[in-house]
Amino acid sequence: MKRFSLVRRSLLAGSLAVAGLGLSTASAADPTLQELDQKVRILERKLEIEQENAAAQTTPSVSAGSDGFALVSADKAFQLKLRGYTQADARFYTDDPEDKSIDTFLVRRARLIVDGQFGKYFEMRVAPDFGNGKTELQDGYLDFKPDPLFNLRLGRTKVPFGLERLQSSSETFLNETALSTALTPNYDAGIQLYGSAGKGVLDYAAGIYNGGADGTSVDSDSNDAKDWVGRIFLTPFKNSGPDALRGLSFGIAGTVGDHQGSDSSPNLPSYRTTGQQSFFSYKTSTNKSNTAFADGEQTRLSPQFYYTVGSFGLLGEYILSEQEVANGKSSDSLDNTGWQLTASQVLTGESPSLKGVKPLRPYNPSKGDWGAFELVARYSALNIDDNTFDSGFADSKKSASAAEAVGVGVNWHLTRNAKFALQYEQTAFTDGASDGDRPDEQIVIARAQVGF
Repeated sequence: MKRFSLVRRSLLAGSLAVAGLGLSTASAADPTLQELDQKVRILERKLEIEQENAAAQTTPSVSAGSDGFALVSADKAFQLKLRGYTQADARFYTDDPEDKSIDTFLVRRARLIVDGQFGKYFEMRVAPDFGNGKTELQDGYLDFKPDPLFNLRLGRTKVPFGLERLQSSSETFLNETALSTALTPNYDAGIQLYGSAGKGVLDYAAGIYNGGADGTSVDSDSNDAKDWVGRIFLTPFKNSGPDALRGLSFGIAGTVGDHQGSDSSPNLPSYRTTGQQSFFSYKTSTNKSNTAFADGEQTRLSPQFYYTVGSFGLLGEYILSEQEVANGKSSDSLDNTGWQLTASQVLTGESPSLKGVKPLRPYNPSKGDWGAFELVARYSALNIDDNTFDSGFADSKKSASAAEAVGVGVNWHLTRNAKFALQYEQTAFTDGASDGDRPDEQIVIARAQVGF
């Protein structure tokens, strides 16, 4: 076919040359030759257009917009995309007469996200974060995607467990996550099988990870044991059914693994408040017999749901984290539990979602457009197993046995790329002080966020 096209073009070029030579000497005197001259010009232009189209089919495209920057091959099989976001926070602790907590300005996150596509089946992501005065790799993985139902992910990514944890940090409803999310694993390295069926009705993920304590991100492993993780999430009425139920999603997730620690490396978590202050930690001591450490199987379980109808959204999840713990004197299996309920109401008519709010009328005051406004409220709680204190794994005069938090906030989504958020949260504790209950934490967090 290519040879035929080449011969055709050669003959056409020769004809044009001969015709052009004859026309140059006689076209002015003969109307027929003038018509032929016009036809020749048309053929010349068609040939130019054909050549331009052939060149365009092999030229990559470069784009920039609200979704980031992209370099895409002509056949769209190879792509490189650059995105990112920055969060500048201000934390102010109210009712803190002894100044135990420090008011501060900080860059909470400054994250770059590089996505790549290499042919039909392979994708990758690298996402370093430069927030909090340190550099840390968040995502770093390769995807093999032969079919929407069966995809394979290898590398470091979020463990598919907690619903709020799986939201992007730029799209959570409040500036900091709920108390219950402290019981969930964060980033870890491993291998994951995931997919979707029924046009989004069913999403699932199953994987094997190095495994770590609650709330931690894991860079490498210290033993041969691994965590097995599974999650199923359903949106049964997404494509059909009553309109009031189309926004209902629910699922369940679980992990199981063997976690071992020692008196020098306990491999146990500590839990933090909204203001990132530690309110619970296990005992550590120069006396090895008093130091608590992980000593066996850990299991987690989390039923979870998200529901939207109109401009209202509701997220809920319950989390159980059971860990076998020991010290030099005894051992026990401890159950820590947490739950949250978060509601959001968009005042400007947009629909809330787990992926944030996209303003229908982005900020443009000259046209009277101000973006989208969202009110949010949350209740969350975290409870420590009573045996933790009875068996001497923690000290109730230093660590709280329970925490309950009520938070409210307003999110101003100026555009798809810019957001201002203001949050107030008060956390009450049971125990945690030498004279009884730890004082309440009252905190205001203001955030300016921009992303691309």
